[in-house]
Amino acid sequence: MSAFYVFDAYGTLLDVHSAVAEYAPEIGPQAPRLSELWRAKQLEYTWIRTLAGRYLPFDELTRQSLETAAALTGGLSAELKAKLLAAYEGLSAYPDVAPTLKRLRATGAKTAIFSNGTPALLDKAVAAAGLVGLFDAIISVDALKLYKTDPRTYALVTAHFNCAPEAIIFQSSNRWDIAGARAFGFKCNWINRGGAPDEYADLAPARILTSLGEL
Repeated sequence: MSAFYVFDAYGTLLDVHSAVAEYAPEIGPQAPRLSELWRAKQLEYTWIRTLAGRYLPFDELTRQSLETAAALTGGLSAELKAKLLAAYEGLSAYPDVAPTLKRLRATGAKTAIFSNGTPALLDKAVAAAGLVGLFDAIISVDALKLYKTDPRTYALVTAHFNCAPEAIIFQSSNRWDIAGARAFGFKCNWINRGGAPDEYADLAPARILTSLGEL
């Protein structure tokens, strides 16, 4: 029986800070703070929209969160914001991603993305990162108009593979995502690239790894 390795996209496969890094000289010294706020607000908006029952697609929340992050860090020109949004559609993959996916697939494992991104965004991202052909499925929460960590989103994965939750081996760099997936019943590997402290002790991952290469 095949193993099912499922990966979060943003922050796990794709470096969410690579868009700002590309334009850091134009942004100035506030670039790191801008990038952190952009990501934080993007996630905050997914949770608020899901709790409020007022879904908007991930690309729109990405645009709105950039507007807020820019306002909180001194402002950006419309031209530079447009450049950043375009760059977000082509984020860099971490160096360990392609080798790990190829190695897993060589063993006969099934690989998939499970993401908050829309199907169109994810298709662009996979192509831009050079990962075409390395996934058996790209699963988006957009099908439900809900965001992680709503349990119904994780059920999209088990429905696709027609399997029990415990058959899924899920990888995410986002500890909140690991908590949601663990609550649903997935076997989880937290990809803790930055050495962050653990949290959600009652929803612990099976393993804490520093890179995908440790899978």
